[in-house]
Amino acid sequence: MAPEPLRKAATPIHTHAIDNLRYIRETMERAGSFTAVPGWGGVAMGGTALAIAGLASHTSSPSAWIACWVCEAILAIAIGIFAMWRKAEAAGLALWSAPARKFAFSFVPPLLAGGILTLVLVKAGASSAIPGMWLLLYGTGVMAGGAFSVSLVPVMGACFLVDGTLALLTPPAWADLWLGLGFGGLHIVFGAIIARRYGG
Repeated sequence: MAPEPLRKAATPIHTHAIDNLRYIRETMERAGSFTAVPGWGGVAMGGTALAIAGLASHTSSPSAWIACWVCEAILAIAIGIFAMWRKAEAAGLALWSAPARKFAFSFVPPLLAGGILTLVLVKAGASSAIPGMWLLLYGTGVMAGGAFSVSLVPVMGACFLVDGTLALLTPPAWADLWLGLGFGGLHIVFGAIIARRYGG
């Protein structure tokens, strides 16, 4: 039998278990707070989208209009990847961390579908349906990816769905208004909220 002083110094096993559970919970909370959605990156994407909406509204042909928005998509992807990398680095996570992987695998397929449908609609002479289709599929991707993120992200996706629906139901001349409101305004508003609540 151990001497009395040693028995008093020993830490009960349940104390170790509580400490371990606390560590696990805090680690999971940190991982969960990493949304994989860049806040300030979203604001930057919104700013470029508003600029392109203004530029595209003055184009003289459908091909020039599509070229403007395709350039914006490429720029937005580059901004998003860079912002995600900075955010992951600040959180001490790899860019290809579990939250980012889950978001990407849910978010990217609707974007690929949008690219294919764009070619199909242009070939069919149905370009007026493209803005609404872009917004709907983008919103679908955001909602799907948001299932693995904070609750604010699916809400943003739902707003894109509403925006895309309105784009399909209103005159084609309003296309840049809805695209600017969605890719510009929604990105800026939700990006700023995400940055303030969840960082970068």
